[in-house]
Amino acid sequence: MKLVVKKDGVLLDYLYENLDMPKKRIKQYLTHGAIFVNNNKTTKFDFKLVSGMTIMIDTTSKNKKSLPFAILFEDDHIIVVNKPSGLLTIATSKEKEKTLFHIVREYLISKDRNAKVFIVHRLDRDTSGIVVLAKDIKTKNQLQENWNEFVSLREYVAVVNGHPKKEEDRIVQSLKETKTNLVYVSKKGDGREAITNYKLIKSSKKYSMLSVKIETGRKNQIRVAFASLKMPIVGDKKYGDFKCQESRLYLHANRLKMYYPVIKKDILFETSVPIEFKKIMNDN
Repeated sequence: MKLVVKKDGVLLDYLYENLDMPKKRIKQYLTHGAIFVNNNKTTKFDFKLVSGMTIMIDTTSKNKKSLPFAILFEDDHIIVVNKPSGLLTIATSKEKEKTLFHIVREYLISKDRNAKVFIVHRLDRDTSGIVVLAKDIKTKNQLQENWNEFVSLREYVAVVNGHPKKEEDRIVQSLKETKTNLVYVSKKGDGREAITNYKLIKSSKKYSMLSVKIETGRKNQIRVAFASLKMPIVGDKKYGDFKCQESRLYLHANRLKMYYPVIKKDILFETSVPIEFKKIMNDN
């Protein structure tokens, strides 16, 4: 992108006045050394401009942002990422910028200033794993409106306290939520049905690693299911593992299979089991 300066001024203010670009984005280009005045790189916001100078903004790939987590799939319509534990999916009244949505949006805008992004579904802040985001409103609406029909597999890996009585089982519960956002098991029919399937992968002295498949997508469903069996997920200080010193929740969304209407085929997204899950099983 090239500009010829038409009047004297200060670099940051001049670019903001003459480009259809947020000031924050211009500052990022300056900070990353992507702006050249008369072919000389400058990172100074207050660089003095004189009429007739040329400004070049390098928007090539070497100056684009990269995500701090893995991209599992990306095309013109969706981007699928591996969300880390501890990161909100979308903003709340208390947190606006440290979210998956904001980080992915900034990344996409760094490649195309007109880029859009939309959340299709969510994971809890403390749960890591696969999240699908759409790049256009049509795809977003198609996926959201048909999510339960399009998604044929939602699989997680969890490390829980103790050992299950059965190596595999199907847990059917009714869930309700308190005014303080705590989900609990209610009487059958008095709440929203939640169906959770699990299969034992591995046991250690203290813990069990489970493969978990859900048939419904209720809030905190997996966490409540195992807490109700007196086997709270390791690190779940909200639902029973109150004395745990681990820094994360040991729940990870590792496989998601969905019908992708753009290509009219099912597509499977997969991630590996986080290394800390394997380590805690080996050490305990």
